[in-house]
Amino acid sequence: MIKTAEKKNNLITIILLIGAVVFIFLPLYMTIVIAVKDPTDMNNVLALPRKLRLSNFADAWTMTDFPRKFLNTAFITVVNLVFTLITNSFVAYAITRNRKKSKFFSIVYYYFISAMFIPFHVIMLPLVIQASTFHMDNIFGITFLYIVFGLPMNIFIYSGAIKSIPEALDEAARIDGASPLQIFWNIIFPVLKPTSATVAILSFMWTWNDFTMPLVLLTDQKQQTLQLAQYIFSGEFSVNYNLAFASYTMVLIPVLAIYLICQKWIMNGVVAGAVK
Repeated sequence: MIKTAEKKNNLITIILLIGAVVFIFLPLYMTIVIAVKDPTDMNNVLALPRKLRLSNFADAWTMTDFPRKFLNTAFITVVNLVFTLITNSFVAYAITRNRKKSKFFSIVYYYFISAMFIPFHVIMLPLVIQASTFHMDNIFGITFLYIVFGLPMNIFIYSGAIKSIPEALDEAARIDGASPLQIFWNIIFPVLKPTSATVAILSFMWTWNDFTMPLVLLTDQKQQTLQLAQYIFSGEFSVNYNLAFASYTMVLIPVLAIYLICQKWIMNGVVAGAVK
């Protein structure tokens, strides 16, 4: 029986590995191969290029105005990341620690959590009107909106971690004369490092890869993000796939780099959350 179970487990593992190769590595392989191909060498997209055309990257760099769009996207992502980690974690701390003491905070918690179930497309049109009215249809306004829209999911993640931190730490610090802000910044926030790493990578990937919100909010072409710049490769009757995939590859590189650098903290955050 044991050998039979081991054989089944091995078979399932092999099937999952094959699925991972097909659904993860195959699209990545196709992206890179198409990016370095000549337009005349597109008869078989899976075949290796007969001649490398690295000029696709230079052409895509120029056509998308890559440096400007990269700085726009990086500004939105970095500013959103910093303020998300600080503000969202503090809001989650305040709500979690006071839910048992006040019904108000419990209502606020469920109010934020309920926002997770509302699709963005439902509030998209009212959001565009309000953003235009308050002059938030720019790079600064959209950064603020990313911070706000990240609250529901981040409060849900942070609150689970904060619940596992004994309130005795807060009480001991309060006896020593620490204010609530000092307790959070000096005691709670450092303990939340694994959770913050998880929130950081999720926020980074969401902000960097998002297409819909910049599309409907950013009215100035100079403030467009890298994702919006990909529109330039689509003509009225055709798409320049080689330049498009070269641009996609350049956009993908920062995400892969951040993930490889932060994967240690991401896994620690997942494991810590599972154990708690």
